[in-house]
Order: sequence, then C-alpha cells, then structure tokens
Amino acid sequence: MPDVRGKLSADTPLAPLVWFKSGGDAQWLFEPADVDDLSSFLVRLDPAVPVMALGLGSNLIVRDGGWRGVVVRLGKPFAFARADGETLVCGGGASGILVSSTARDAGIAGLEFLRSIPGTVGGFVRMNGGAYGRETKDVLVSCVVVLRDGSVRMLPVDALGYTYRHSTLPEGAIVVEATFQGTPGEPAAIQAEMDRIAAAREESQPLRSKTGGSTFKNPDGRKAWELIDAAGCRGLRIGDAQVSEKHCNFLLNLGAATSTDIEALGEEVRKRVKATSGVELEWEIQRVGVGS
Repeated sequence: MPDVRGKLSADTPLAPLVWFKSGGDAQWLFEPADVDDLSSFLVRLDPAVPVMALGLGSNLIVRDGGWRGVVVRLGKPFAFARADGETLVCGGGASGILVSSTARDAGIAGLEFLRSIPGTVGGFVRMNGGAYGRETKDVLVSCVVVLRDGSVRMLPVDALGYTYRHSTLPEGAIVVEATFQGTPGEPAAIQAEMDRIAAAREESQPLRSKTGGSTFKNPDGRKAWELIDAAGCRGLRIGDAQVSEKHCNFLLNLGAATSTDIEALGEEVRKRVKATSGVELEWEIQRVGVGS
C-alpha cells in the first residue's frame, strides 16, 4: 500500500460501521487526511485494486466475506458545511442533518429534505438521494470528485446523468465536495419544516432498529411498500432478518442476522412480489463484497 498522511488499516471489521451491523472485513480501510492525501493514494494504488467509498453505511449490505480491496471512509476533514450566499458548500463526509441545519442557520431554504436522508453528501450525490418529493438533483449545483486514477474533477449537475436513485458517476469515483443551491428563508420556518419531516419519519419508519433504509426503489407509479405488503411479506423472517412490521420497505436485523440472511430475505421479497403483482422490484440498497 502507498504511504499516506491519514489512517490506513488492514483487515478492518465493517459491521460496526454500517447500520445493519453485519458483514465481513475490509482488506484495507483508508481514512484520508484531505483531498490531496486521497488523490495521492489513488494515483499510486495498483489500478487492479477495487476501491469503494463508505459514508454512514446506512444504505448498504456488506456481504459476509467482506470487501477485497480498499474502503475509503471520509471522516472529520470532510464533514463540513459552510454557507456562501444562497448556496452551501459541503464536504463529502457531511451528514444530511449537518447540511440542513447549517442551511437553516444561514437562512437558506429548500434543503430541509436532506435532513431525512440517513447518509452523507457523498452517498446522496452518487445515488440522487431524495425524500418527501425532492431529490438531490433538484438542489445540486456541482460536485468535486476524486476519480479512481487519482485525478480531481469538478462536475456540474448536468454531467451526472441523474435518474431515479442513480447517477452515471464512474465506478470508484469518490465525491469529496458538493455545492447546493437554496433560496432565502426564515430560520424559524425552515426549522418548522425540518421538524415536520422528522416527525413524519419517526411515525412511519423503524428508525431505532438495525436497518438499511429503503430497500427497494419505487416502481413507476407504484409504492414498493404497498407491493410488498400485498405480497404478504410484512413481518416475514429468515433467521434474525425481518421485513419491518412498521414499514414494509425496510429490512431489519433483529440481533444476529448475517448479511447472507438479510440479502436472502430481500430476494425472497422480490420473488413474492413478482409472483403476486408481476412487478420486479429493484434493489435500492447497495450490496457489496463477496459472500462467506
């Protein structure tokens, strides 16, 4: 491995770093000191070594055999958000809560929905994360990425090829910064909207469980949870993996579920939904690594 200024660790458990609390180890876990450290590392890293970015681990199943390559985790140096007029410049490691709260304090409206996305800027820029009628593409101006070859590029939103929960960012590209556009607003009104969103999530989603967020994409004109419920999957279990009773599009780790259990449960749900409705659900949760 190349020399780094940040922290580079071998054979690091990933289960503590993801919401499901399951899965294997990373062959290497790299926490860069800054963008230059990340870029320099990737320039010198063997191009054959796979690289994956990890944020809060909320929308992710790490398979039980772990990740054979490098996992890049953007820590405190990338967890920033600062206002510039009606725009917000944020690090790739900043949480949706930090972004929306910073916007509120600066009187920038229109970014409240980011509060409800349980991840970091890097993740929801890559996946066009969204909630409550808005998506990242609606507020993103541009982002800065470090590509797998170590080059650093600024990409405008139009270059990201956004569709529903998808972008055309190349494999291995890591989002290290993003600029969001808002509109002038009163902090009290912005906070009220954030409170409304938080209450709606609390009421409808199993937020205090080991989960991965929304499991499947909503098909055109349909709701994934309704199709799952109609297929009789509410509460369905494989081992300690369960379809949430509270929200059918969430899978839970009730305690000792393996990633194999969780992924198998998701595939069983897909099978039953296909049989009852003819709809083939697409995974929204990312599944990475190798099986046990």
